[in-house]
Amino acid sequence: MKVIVDYDVCEANAVCAGLAPEVFDVDDDDNLHVLLPNPPAEVQDRVRHAVRSCPKAALSLEED
Repeated sequence: MKVIVDYDVCEANAVCAGLAPEVFDVDDDDNLHVLLPNPPAEVQDRVRHAVRSCPKAALSLEED
C-alpha cells in the first residue's frame, strides 16, 4: 500500500492524523506530512478509514 496526497486539494483538516497519527501529521503551519508513505500491515485498516474519511477527498491509496 502507498499513500498518495493531492496537496492542491488538501486543506490539512487533520482528520487523517486523528485516525492514523503514526502515518499522518499536520505541522504548526497546517501542512500535512505522510510519515509512513508505505504503512505496515498492522495500520493499513486505519489508513483506509482515514482515506475514506478525508473531507476533501485529497487522499488515495495504491494497493499492492
